[in-house]
Amino acid sequence: MSEDFLYFLWQFQYFDSTDLQTTTGESLQIVTVGQRNTDAGPDFFNGHVWIDSLEWIGTIEMHLRSSDWHRHLHTHNHAYDSVVLHVVWENDEHIQRPDGTHLPTLELKTRTSKELLFKYHTLLENKEIIPCASHFNAVADIQKRAMLDRALMQRLQQKAEAVKMLLERNHHDWEETAYQVLAQNFGFKINAEPMLRSTGLPLKILQKHCDNLIQIEAMLLGQASFVDGIEKTDEYTATLKREYDFLASKYSLYPLQLRPREWRFLRLRPANFPTVRLAQLAALIQKQQGLFSLFIRAESLMALVKKLRVPQSPYWQKHYQFQKEAIGKVPMLGKASAENIITNSVVPLLVAYSEVKNNQDFLDRAVALLEQLPAEKNHITDQWKALGLEAKTAFDTQATIELYNSFCHKKRCLNCSIGTTILKSK
Repeated sequence: MSEDFLYFLWQFQYFDSTDLQTTTGESLQIVTVGQRNTDAGPDFFNGHVWIDSLEWIGTIEMHLRSSDWHRHLHTHNHAYDSVVLHVVWENDEHIQRPDGTHLPTLELKTRTSKELLFKYHTLLENKEIIPCASHFNAVADIQKRAMLDRALMQRLQQKAEAVKMLLERNHHDWEETAYQVLAQNFGFKINAEPMLRSTGLPLKILQKHCDNLIQIEAMLLGQASFVDGIEKTDEYTATLKREYDFLASKYSLYPLQLRPREWRFLRLRPANFPTVRLAQLAALIQKQQGLFSLFIRAESLMALVKKLRVPQSPYWQKHYQFQKEAIGKVPMLGKASAENIITNSVVPLLVAYSEVKNNQDFLDRAVALLEQLPAEKNHITDQWKALGLEAKTAFDTQATIELYNSFCHKKRCLNCSIGTTILKSK
């Protein structure tokens, strides 16, 4: 049993409301249940009830047991002075306010049907990866779509919050923030963290050398500690080492240098090696000096993909790592990787910019990009496909990923309209 179940019972009035009474026998009439409060304080605000012919408008607090009122230290917390009704599963203690007056309490344990309780426990205690899998097809498509839309917006807002945190740290410099978000995404999960940390090297320094690609490579690869490991040098690597030593001294970069063990190569395809990704990032920075400007002004998805796919320098078209020449040409950033970057970097930046500037147009553009991008494929989307929910675009996959991660995996079925629809069904 969880308090979420009580919220569900109260919000949808899924209990026997015949001859409602408080635990002390007072007559009770519910006019409005109020609005759910997801912040600190009582669970519902603007509740409206009548108790023994007296009208009360205020907040509603909910607990599994009435004694939780004391356990949660509400007695002397003034945020709870406005509570007009205490709704509990089980009334195990008489609760009084600090002034000695009785706190009206409604117990739901004896008013909830056994059938509903059985459905609740069946839904939350089954071993399915997606708890509602056996009932999913019985839910109307319109209910599924509404929940997917909600899940997508939640995902976009969470990603936008991460962008805004970086923006705050960067003193509201959108270009620097775009560079950091992009660098992190170039790590493609496995090396995302060190790629983000490598942006301790400011974009403004790199842009000072936009006419010299090898200097940008020297700083990015040098800060990653890859230059230190070069033993046998050729013309390119000798130049790279020399440039890094000079630039690191000029800009005091050595204290920001990462340690070699922070990078992961194991089980990565060579095209995803961080050495290659840093070389591709260097080429992009040289070619597109205004990264954020590129993202917010791109005319179309196709144009954006094309501008992200910049060939790396000749050395990195022949090498995946230093001193190990590749068999065949090393490809530039692939189309699928560029699309991944748009989904996980460009879209969150647009949403964050929309919120900061209070401009709906940028949110609409972010959603439009997702609707044009192809669907992603992973173990989560496979689970939904098996239930008949096949994603057609990145809009769909981003929504289903969020639905699974934030609701299904955590068994938050009572916070999901699909789950509540199943519980409410006859």
